[in-house]
Amino acid sequence: MTSLPHEKQRKEVKEMNTLVIVLIAAVCLFGAYTLYGRWLANKWGIDPTAKTPAVVHEDGRDYVPTNGWTVFAHQFSSIAGAGPVTGAIQAAAFGWLPVLLWVLLGGIFFGAVTDFGALYASVKNDGKSMGMLIEKYIGKTGRKLFLLFCWLFCGIVIAAFADMVAGTFNAYTTVDGVTSLADAANTNGAAGMVSIMFMLFAVVFGLIQKKFNFSGWKEAVLGIVFIVLSFAVGMKFPLIFDKATWSYITFVYIFFAAVLPMWLLKQPRDYMTTFMFICMIAGAVVGLLVAHPTMNLPVFTGFNNEKLGTMFPILFVTVACGAVSGFHSLVSSGTSSKTVESEKDMLKVGYGAMVLESLLAVLALCVAGAAAAADGTPAAGTPFQIFSRGVAGFFEMFGVPVYVATVFMTMCVSALALTSLDAVARIGRMSFQELFSVDDMEHAEGWRKLFCNTYFSTIITLAFGFLLTQVGYANIWPLFGSANQLLSALVLVTLCVFLKVTGRNNKMLFPPLIIMLCVTFTALVQRLIAMVKAIQTAASTTIPAGETTWGAVFIANGLQLIIAILLIVLGITIVVNSFKSYAKSEKNSEKASA
Repeated sequence: MTSLPHEKQRKEVKEMNTLVIVLIAAVCLFGAYTLYGRWLANKWGIDPTAKTPAVVHEDGRDYVPTNGWTVFAHQFSSIAGAGPVTGAIQAAAFGWLPVLLWVLLGGIFFGAVTDFGALYASVKNDGKSMGMLIEKYIGKTGRKLFLLFCWLFCGIVIAAFADMVAGTFNAYTTVDGVTSLADAANTNGAAGMVSIMFMLFAVVFGLIQKKFNFSGWKEAVLGIVFIVLSFAVGMKFPLIFDKATWSYITFVYIFFAAVLPMWLLKQPRDYMTTFMFICMIAGAVVGLLVAHPTMNLPVFTGFNNEKLGTMFPILFVTVACGAVSGFHSLVSSGTSSKTVESEKDMLKVGYGAMVLESLLAVLALCVAGAAAAADGTPAAGTPFQIFSRGVAGFFEMFGVPVYVATVFMTMCVSALALTSLDAVARIGRMSFQELFSVDDMEHAEGWRKLFCNTYFSTIITLAFGFLLTQVGYANIWPLFGSANQLLSALVLVTLCVFLKVTGRNNKMLFPPLIIMLCVTFTALVQRLIAMVKAIQTAASTTIPAGETTWGAVFIANGLQLIIAILLIVLGITIVVNSFKSYAKSEKNSEKASA
């Protein structure tokens, strides 16, 4: 008798087609963009004739007026990191239906609103970063606390995504202490070489654009030519390196991405990467359309999962970037707001990029569902591997050689992480600089000038991220998710103040704000308790040689424990100060045109 509900569930699973899920998601997301997104734009006010910060403060480095679709490409490439793939597939342990509902509801009413709001507020305030906006609307203390929080968060993101990238390109495997070439050595090495060629051609692309200012089809053709050349060279000359070597290469790249002008490396690389993402998404969509495989994952497995924990709050912090992400707002206010050349582009950049990322999360969920066994057993491997193999299989259906399809997808999934890495490295550097900057830097103390130096601040930020890579992305991902969602809540409360004082409607922000505060603080406390228990257990446990496991456990849990405590303290302090500022602020006290 007890097996009947289980059998019924399996029957429901077998009747659900992945194509139906994708179509439902696409209709919901497109409808949200055309209706809710435009409603927000009308409520807040868009002025196509207004001069944007990119135009007013053009400096050829950070403030660069850029075509709307190019900015969209930068925004989407930067935010569509490993999150929508990793989070959606991991959270499917609770069943595909809870993930789908959270991606759609979260993406439409939480994530896209936060991203659009952060971009809008920044553009209306001379392209100020979120930290500077907090200083204006919350106070200097709030700004300092937020910047410290932001810098810590950037370190976590760098660690998680850099570890993913290095692991993706790694050509070796270790079994029982013996290291040897992996079966996928050539594929991984080719994808790694393609990535390096992408970086080099991006610089060439940027220099050409700087001189000739191509746009439209000319810019697209140039980007596609460099993509083809990158793959041609990469597949011909794969780089067979271990994980440690690829980790060093990754950090060298993000160093240059953080210090070089946007137009020279990051923007052209994001533009080229977007073409790959479009091909990847199109391949997944067409593959699901043609093959329309069954969703084999269970609809719902229960509110408690043995590995992940309770659905509340774990589901909502595991599916981070696909539904709502504080990191996105850092991109919106840190880089995109300084390149938007017309306010009319803000809707597609802020709201549009997020709903497309939500669609990517749904596609990842469906690919994982198709790859699962008929009895609901998830496919083996990391979320990246599951997604990569699944979409590569779709490409093979259309006659694409196995090697080409596999290299392409390996490159795509690594690019998802790399595009977030170069953005967060830049944002982390800027956060560190802003943390120690003063109004009169010309007469500031020597140590303060050193800390605000572009190269020094970048090195410190990357060194912190590199230290955290020793933890491994699997261990640090729960902390990333919690910190990420808490960051979104901090951004939302700031936007509430901004909209209030400028006389704009802010009621749509309160539901996501309250929910995200409850989710994130619960998740952080749970994570803190789990790490304390792990340290206590390790302290009383010995390995066969008689040496305690304390050292390894401290790296894996102790460092995270310290950061988690800091995040909780900082988060509570910022929230309290923010609500005090909101209560004190007067409605419409600032001109609506600000």
